[in-house]
Amino acid sequence: MKGKEKKEEIYQCLNCGWTSRIQKGEMPPDHCPNCLCSIHNEDEEGNECGGILEPVGIWVRSEKEWEIIQRCRFCGEMLTTPATDHDNRIKILSIASKPISSPPFPIERIEEMTRIMGGSTDKGE
Repeated sequence: MKGKEKKEEIYQCLNCGWTSRIQKGEMPPDHCPNCLCSIHNEDEEGNECGGILEPVGIWVRSEKEWEIIQRCRFCGEMLTTPATDHDNRIKILSIASKPISSPPFPIERIEEMTRIMGGSTDKGE
């Protein structure tokens, strides 16, 4: 039975510890399908970095193409990686909805800010 054995490798995320089996001939994922993090191999100058690339946003390129925006915790460089069918959908949606649930401005002052920027605060009532 030599040659018929399927050799498996184990992928383990260095950020969250999630594990998955990788069949022989399969490529390991470029980011963790559970936490959407990966390892930053090189920085912009080509130097080894080794920092954790954490998800900070989602970019919808087209109806079927979503990309995960990642920022390195060590050097701050931002990169994108395509979302896959194996990625944690709840994690993707929580990252995509973060700007709505935690806006970068005080929501209770939205009318005042709109007036300052020259917009109308008329609600059409």
